[in-house]
Parts: sequence; C-alpha cells; structure tokens
Amino acid sequence: MSWRDFLYYSKGERRGLIVLLCLITIGGILMILDNKSLKTDKRESQQNSVIANNQSEGSNSSNNFINQSEQEMITKDLSSNDRNTRPNFGSNANDNSSNKTTVRAGNEETIPAEKKESVTERIDRLTSYSRPSYPRSNKFSEGTIVELNTADTTVLKKVPGIGSAFAKRIVSYRNLLGGFYSVTQLSEVYGIDEDRYASLKQWFNANPDLISKLELNKITQESLNKHPYINYNQSRVIIQLRKQKGKLTGWENLQLLNEFTDVDKIRLQHYLSYE
Repeated sequence: MSWRDFLYYSKGERRGLIVLLCLITIGGILMILDNKSLKTDKRESQQNSVIANNQSEGSNSSNNFINQSEQEMITKDLSSNDRNTRPNFGSNANDNSSNKTTVRAGNEETIPAEKKESVTERIDRLTSYSRPSYPRSNKFSEGTIVELNTADTTVLKKVPGIGSAFAKRIVSYRNLLGGFYSVTQLSEVYGIDEDRYASLKQWFNANPDLISKLELNKITQESLNKHPYINYNQSRVIIQLRKQKGKLTGWENLQLLNEFTDVDKIRLQHYLSYE
C-alpha cells in the first residue's frame, strides 16, 4: 500500500469535501458579520444611554432652577405680605418707607410693589415713544421793522411768512449782491412772487450805507462775473476800458458803452466804487 492510497478519494467523497469546505467558509463569514453588528449595536446603545443621561440631567437642572426661582418669588411675596400685614408702631415716616418697597428684576425699571401692572400695560410702558417737542420760533409782532443788510437767518425766520428756506435764500442773495439798497430787491429772491413780496415788504427797510461795493480799478473780471447785475460782456468791457484809461473815475466812463443801459445805471451805481 503506497501513500497515495491514503490521499485517494472517490468522486462522491470529493464532492462531500467541497460542500463541507463551502459550509465552513459561509459559517465563518456569518460569524464575522455578527460580531460587527454586535459591536455597532453596542456603540449605539452606549451613545443613546449617554444622551438619555444628559437629557435627564438637563431636565433636572432646569426643574431645579424653576423650583428655585419659584421659591424665591414665593419668599419675596411672603416677605412683602408680611411687611404689609405687620403692625407698625413707629412714625409716619417709617410707615411710608415700608410701603414704598420695590421689586427689581435684573436691569429693569423698578415698579412699586403695591402697584401690579398687566402684561399689556408693561408692554405699552416699555415700547411707548413720545415724539420730542421743539419750541416754535416766536414771530415778530405787527409794526416790527427788520434791517435787511444786518438780519441773519434767525431774525428773518421771525418775520411772518418766512421760514428756513426763504431765510437762507435771502441771505445768500444778499451776499452775492453785497447788500440791499432797496426793499424792492426782495422780489428778486427765488420763490418770492408778487403776493409774497406784498406781504413781506412792510416788515423791512434797507440801509444802502451797509453795502459792500466793487472796486472797479482793482477787481478782477472773474469777481465781476459773480455779481448778479453784471454779465460776462459787461465785465469784459470794464476790464478793457480800465486798461485803456488806466483808471475809471465814475459812471460817465461806462454810460457811453452799448453794454450798459439806464436800468443798469440805476442798479449798479449803488455797488460800484472808483477809488
């Protein structure tokens, strides 16, 4: 008998061995999978237990906090009731001080203990907004006269019919002119029509001596162009004439020029200086 006889298997035996090996392999795989599932289930159960413990601790702490706050409120109410019901044998001053106990809650406003306000009243108190009131400027009485060349916006606003807008426009136009020589110049201010001028003229007078004049022998053409009564052509002619003559001595130097009319003479003679 040779060693091959021990390793020889029939066809049926070989099939049985193959089936047995397959069953052993499948069983090993199933055991490995079961171990993994058991480990994951164990981890999940541990995590769930930890979460449940945390939740129970949180609920217990919140309940303890609520019970503690309720206890404090009850003790405050009992102490306040005890103060109110306790007989006082002292003076009236002590009696008043005991009745004026207040309850504080954080940074909230103190409220008298004897005054209980509802939720609606508290919301109205905390959210109420009162618009600040500004004192109205007093207007001048009838018969008051304002000097146009010295009045600032505060004084002008006291004139009936003049507000902030018109007061600023009057001052701006006065600065451009150099001053008013007549109250009629108010009608030249933007926005002042005939009706408004008719109601305003009784409140003003104008002193021509307060006008800042233009020195024609020193001023530049650019500065002349800024004046409301002088256009570009007029300023150019004035500079040319000044170069020719060397010095302008009076209106007679300008009246022969085509650029100036009689109306210009009436208006400009108050603003021109020949020094």
